[in-house]
Amino acid sequence: MTRAFLIVLDSVGIGGAPDAARFFNGTRPDTGANTLAHIAQACATGRANEGRSGPLHLPNLDRLGLGAAVRLASGDEVPGLDAAPQGLWGAASEISAGKDTPSGHWELAGVPVPWDWHYFPDTQPAFPPDLSAAVAKAAGTDGILGDCHASGTEIVARLGAEHLRTGWPICYTSADSVFQIAAHEQAFGLDRLLELCRAVAPMLHNMRVGRVIARPFVGEPGHFTRTGNRRDFAIAPPSPTLCDWVSGAGRKVHAVGKIGDIFSMQGITDVAKGSDADLMEHLSDLLETAEDGSLTFANFVEFDSLYGHRRDVSGYARHLEWADAALGRLMDRLRPGDLMLITADHGNDPTWPGTDHTRERVPVLGAGLGARAVGQVGFTDVAASVAAHLGIASQGPGKSFL
Repeated sequence: MTRAFLIVLDSVGIGGAPDAARFFNGTRPDTGANTLAHIAQACATGRANEGRSGPLHLPNLDRLGLGAAVRLASGDEVPGLDAAPQGLWGAASEISAGKDTPSGHWELAGVPVPWDWHYFPDTQPAFPPDLSAAVAKAAGTDGILGDCHASGTEIVARLGAEHLRTGWPICYTSADSVFQIAAHEQAFGLDRLLELCRAVAPMLHNMRVGRVIARPFVGEPGHFTRTGNRRDFAIAPPSPTLCDWVSGAGRKVHAVGKIGDIFSMQGITDVAKGSDADLMEHLSDLLETAEDGSLTFANFVEFDSLYGHRRDVSGYARHLEWADAALGRLMDRLRPGDLMLITADHGNDPTWPGTDHTRERVPVLGAGLGARAVGQVGFTDVAASVAAHLGIASQGPGKSFL
């Protein structure tokens, strides 16, 4: 038997999406956005030197074919990434009508999104009155705070003191199809926050809002900090995904990061959560303990949450270099017959205007099968290829590139 490790570097896009003109940050289309190339260009010209310096240094991912994948996807130059590919490499395009987490992950798992997501208008209030009233009722409060588009850290800093005074939950959204609820872990209660999100999620899902996200924080006015106890309550996939295919064949599916939330635990055997550093340790452990025939499906979210949305080019570059070194050590420990596929779910170009995701192609890099150029593929082809490697039937529209 063989094992598969499918790793999503959240938001590490490589430009070139053929439909980028249909997606926007504010009034500007995503045409020309390229998360990885623009970070590499900033590093090469000394514009990303906070906590690091010099050209972007990703020797392990570039050895697989990362630089070649960027050039294939977009034609853009990626200074410092010019190695001759020694692994499986290509670029994948998405067909789902969204540049969000569920759309990208579901399609990578073989299921394109068959509907249009609901997005809240960038107005204040942003939410319909019946929704706000339902959330307040479920929370046992006389109202909600926020009711707008906002950055999570900004709105907690701005409304955290009022939240402590009134006890009202802080509700906000973004350019994603998402409804987020922030509350203080001690004053409001973590369990109460999670139960609130769980209670209102069906109403949001019926509106085709992709996720309700619990955003707990701690601290005092002027010193609030979000904790690692975030929880996503995602709408269930519309049909069986790669996780279901594998578990249906009697195999184990180990979720690392927010994979369990994204797939509503459908087809998931167990979950490990934590910071990206914690998750890398969990992934390292699974290289030793994962069973023959199993799938380990991992998401590393901090590229997106800490650096992409905050438009922190230096931070994003540092995190890429950290991940490259860590993944390089894991690649060296793969067993004969193992496949490690590394990809992304969308872009989030930190040099781009706004704070939203960017519509981009994503890299498809593989270790364990030797040098192999797979060219331009679809997101669903990733699922079909993992299924083929594990020797199980693919139930989606993708075609294996193995």
